[in-house]
Amino acid sequence: MLLTPSRNIVHMDLDSFFVSVSCLQHPELKNKPVLIGGSSDRGVVASCSYEARKYGIHSAMSMKLARRLCPEAVVLRGDYELYSKYSEMVTDIIRDGVPLYEKSSIDEFYIDLTGMDKFFGCYQWATELRKKITSETGLPISFGLSENKTVSKVATGEAKPNGQMKIDFGNEKSFLAPLRVEKIPMIGEKTAHLLHSMGVQKVLTLQQMPRELLQRVLGDNGISIWKKANGIDTSPVEPYNERKSISSEETFDSDTIDISFLKATLVSMTEKLAYQLRKEEKLTACVTVKLRYSNFDTHTVQLRVPYTNCDHHLIPRVKELFEKLYERRMLIRLIGVRFSHLVAGGYQINLFEDSSELIQLYQAMDKMRKRFGSDKVKRATGMEMTRRSFNPFNGKKTDD
Repeated sequence: MLLTPSRNIVHMDLDSFFVSVSCLQHPELKNKPVLIGGSSDRGVVASCSYEARKYGIHSAMSMKLARRLCPEAVVLRGDYELYSKYSEMVTDIIRDGVPLYEKSSIDEFYIDLTGMDKFFGCYQWATELRKKITSETGLPISFGLSENKTVSKVATGEAKPNGQMKIDFGNEKSFLAPLRVEKIPMIGEKTAHLLHSMGVQKVLTLQQMPRELLQRVLGDNGISIWKKANGIDTSPVEPYNERKSISSEETFDSDTIDISFLKATLVSMTEKLAYQLRKEEKLTACVTVKLRYSNFDTHTVQLRVPYTNCDHHLIPRVKELFEKLYERRMLIRLIGVRFSHLVAGGYQINLFEDSSELIQLYQAMDKMRKRFGSDKVKRATGMEMTRRSFNPFNGKKTDD
């Protein structure tokens, strides 16, 4: 009896995205070891070509070590605007070609083709889509097709670079079994090290372990890892909606024209929202500032930005929008900030601009916020908002 899948899920991932885009601008770099990141020794590798990976270089490695491993590597600064542009190009092609998709990061997509096999084989459909993306953008992209998101993602990794793979329904466990445990999503460096210390190297061993044992060792994540190792994943493809957003607004007890206070309020809001993005492992590509005057006239202005979740990228953009918006010099009743066009993603998008010390600083601050509360770590500017109060008659600050 032929088994048929209940779903057909495709995972697509652009190969070494930052490098591939850069090579479109500099064709002479194709097939050479290329590093994208901060150019100084204190910088970090954001992305590297497959030729560079042969030397043991990987993302998030210090640029100093990467250069030592491959002295002949070409180092390029990243280009936020260019990467965002090409990401949107690929997104538009996928949006026009499939019934349901999820943009899980700037260069990664899940596509639900369930039911499409009745009209045009799902594997053939994905193959044609992959060809179209490459022909229209010049970017290499790989995909995996299976019954669920986890197996498809792993299959994409095995198909790279510039390849494709289908895992037939019922073969999920046998496909995963010989792979190293690091191939399973959710298993990071620390978890892999712990499993290795237990003698667990291959996914097959994970499959054979009682899931109760993994739960004792890894907590609730142990159950999820056991399921993924056994090719079990019922999570749906979440429809991508560019209007997804997070926001914060402040309605003042007394209307004000205190510019310093208004800017301090914006900084405080931006810090909190950026922390929320990082906590949820999301990036924003659109910033909006909102003002409501004392006569209730409300105005907004927005700006598309390269994908980011870091305060020091977002705060200048928020201030820039405020300067553009606040022209009437009237009393302000409400002020707000919104981040939209959200996708999944972490610190790596900023690695080509930030030093390892700055990234570690963000991680340390976020760790303190998580432990003691989001208000416990602030910029000095943002603290002005909580240290001062308004005079209800003139809207000016007075020290508490």
